[in-house]
Amino acid sequence: MNFALQNTLELLLIIGLGLLLQKKVAKQDLKGVKTIILSVALPSVIFVALLKIKLESSLLVFPLLALSFNLIMLAASKYILGASLPKNDDSKKRTVMMLLPSLAPGLSCFPFIVVYLGDDSLALAALADVGNKIFGLILLYMLAMHWYHLRSIKNLKASTGSKLRSLALALVKEPINMVIIVGLVLLTVGLNMESLPLFMQNTIQSLKILMTPLVLLFIGMAVRIKSGEFGVILSLLARRAGITFCLSAIFAFLFPALTPALILLLVVFPQSACSFWPFAHMSAVSALEENDEQKNPTFDINFAVNILACSLPFSTILIISVFSLSEFFVNPTVILTTGISMITLSFIPYFIKRLGKSKSEEVKSGRATYNEYAGFNTSAQSSEES
Repeated sequence: MNFALQNTLELLLIIGLGLLLQKKVAKQDLKGVKTIILSVALPSVIFVALLKIKLESSLLVFPLLALSFNLIMLAASKYILGASLPKNDDSKKRTVMMLLPSLAPGLSCFPFIVVYLGDDSLALAALADVGNKIFGLILLYMLAMHWYHLRSIKNLKASTGSKLRSLALALVKEPINMVIIVGLVLLTVGLNMESLPLFMQNTIQSLKILMTPLVLLFIGMAVRIKSGEFGVILSLLARRAGITFCLSAIFAFLFPALTPALILLLVVFPQSACSFWPFAHMSAVSALEENDEQKNPTFDINFAVNILACSLPFSTILIISVFSLSEFFVNPTVILTTGISMITLSFIPYFIKRLGKSKSEEVKSGRATYNEYAGFNTSAQSSEES
């Protein structure tokens, strides 16, 4: 059996076990599982991966690339991703601009990079995530507060400054970022994994083994997609994925000397699920608006929750599919074709809806014309009779 296909079946089997556990695990219990993954298992994997690479100044390009991607997707969210939303629904459009450019590779991407590409690629992905976190924690918070101040009567610049300081501290205190800082410091002084005491090596290696099964079980247990806006959200996520495929293809065309592993990393990392941090910023703005008694909210919180619920399983399926067909997705032409196809398909429901709406308007106008004509004939006939 093909190696990629065998790995895919193994991963899907564990996700299936998670689905079976849904009824036995409450929603609040999932927070504990998520905390173990993001605070213990994932930092251990990243730490081991970082200490295996050689520190070079050229590695700074990875966080810069991730940050550039976030900014491009922010512009795309305004002009392309939100194009199919109602024109007068500004709260939904702002919600899309906050969520869709953000990335959460910890739960949706890193476990699969480890399985399919190995520790070296994971280390590069972890470095790239530093740029993504700067975008999600700081720049998106500033954007959310900018929108709030534009629409709010009260001026809360002082509280904004204190909030930015607390976010900067959160960026440093996050376990993944602490591990990256410690790992880079050790590499700078010439130390690696073998330089640590044996008991520390064994402990970290034991914790590392936990990550992949824990994440896959979490994905299976956490998938609870709500109906209603599912079609709209699915088309938005497909369009986001299509634009991302196109950007990855352009980069692969510009640098043809990239190895297959780097091309796959370039494809799957931006396909990560939407991050929770923008949702936290939107929730903070929503709380401020309740105090201000703001009638028209800046963001649609319910819409944001549904996007987050759909994003994780969507990205997981997409990333597994890319790795399962890795021999095709190392070809930039295939990546570009996939991207264009997904963008095109994502607009089909929008055009069908518009076509149906225009037809219903034509029928209504036709009925109105007929009623006017019928009314005119009736009145004319009654006047003749009189």
